[in-house]
Amino acid sequence: MFSSLFLLHSKRCIELHKSSTFRAILLQNASPFCNPFSSAASTVESSEKDSVLNLLTSYGFTDTQISRITTAYPRLLTLDAETTLLPKLRALKSRGASTPELTEIISKVPKILAKRGAKSIALYFDFIRDIIHNDREVMLRPSSTEGKQGNKMRNVSVLREMGVPQRFLFSLLVSESQPVCGKENFEVSVKKVVEMGFDPTTSKFVQALHVFYEMSERTIEEKVNVFVKLGFTVEQVWEMFNKCPYSLKFSEKKITQTFETLKRCGLGDAEVVSVMKKRPECMRASEEKIENCVETFLGIGFSGEEFVSMVKCFPTCVGLSAETVRRKVEFLVGEMGWSLKDVVGIPPVLGYSLEKRMVPRCGVVRVLVEKGVMRMPPMSSVLACSDKVFLNRFVLKHGKLVPELMAIFAGDKKKDRTTIKNVKGLCLSVS
Repeated sequence: MFSSLFLLHSKRCIELHKSSTFRAILLQNASPFCNPFSSAASTVESSEKDSVLNLLTSYGFTDTQISRITTAYPRLLTLDAETTLLPKLRALKSRGASTPELTEIISKVPKILAKRGAKSIALYFDFIRDIIHNDREVMLRPSSTEGKQGNKMRNVSVLREMGVPQRFLFSLLVSESQPVCGKENFEVSVKKVVEMGFDPTTSKFVQALHVFYEMSERTIEEKVNVFVKLGFTVEQVWEMFNKCPYSLKFSEKKITQTFETLKRCGLGDAEVVSVMKKRPECMRASEEKIENCVETFLGIGFSGEEFVSMVKCFPTCVGLSAETVRRKVEFLVGEMGWSLKDVVGIPPVLGYSLEKRMVPRCGVVRVLVEKGVMRMPPMSSVLACSDKVFLNRFVLKHGKLVPELMAIFAGDKKKDRTTIKNVKGLCLSVS
């Protein structure tokens, strides 16, 4: 397994974006219908998707941009290219949009094509172009548009001036039901979020804005009381909110269900409170997923006590898929030779990327062990440190082996100029 993973790490994705291959993969993966008894329908559907791709290509979109668009807005591939998409693209071009502007804006905000009417699309397009091209210090021109569109644009302008990043502004702008649609409620919600100290440059700011905009004070108070009845203090509830604003959007049934499921896993009331407080996002995991997670850990060989210990240290593990846990444990224990107790001692390791972190670092260590330079080090010293510390600890001190070790550490990332620059910077800073 080690050799196959390492080979994949070193040589993957060489020809992914070549046009013909890209098109074939996109058409295959994008289809929501896979009925072997509907070949005629599948053929028509594939033809429609190909028409959309051809249309986008003819308007100057690159394969990378098309991939980004269809990933963010897969429904685009179900639209009629001639009667639905073409008129919208023509309307934007007729307003003087250059090809670079058109492709940049639509690839950043593909759902603009979901808007109805050429006038509406053009209005959003011009507004997005203002956001992209104006410096942050430059005030956006006040919108004279009335109604829902006008509110959206004015409110998005306010958020932009507060420092909310483009990627959040655009998703707020094009969504049908969002906290930027109103006026007074928007102002009140923004004030609450700011008073709670959320950083406008983070996604949590936007999430908190959703909560305060969509939920009344009475509803929020009732939700807080649900947690209090389970043993949380009011202060702990708001601590969870600061970590994960959507924690107040979960239903009473979902909150209680997660609490009881974790208790069935072997945690006491106080331990469940501690786990949910530490990682409130674990409430996203379904009851079935948590129970399957327990079965997976026990099936691998962990004891019930060890599982509880890992959950207390790393609550996020209850949301990991069975396949993810098996692959990582098989690699760490079966291939690298560490023990299950080593994993229990540092459970956050299960949250690290297998391909991007474990395989390259363990590849370096494996070479050093096989050459007799060192004995197998503790798992924590290999995986639970920054790249800078790892390079200093296992690469840069080994003289003639440095080029070989650096090549293993970089893997297929050697072709990424940014990665090379970062690695060189790390080398200089620790040398």
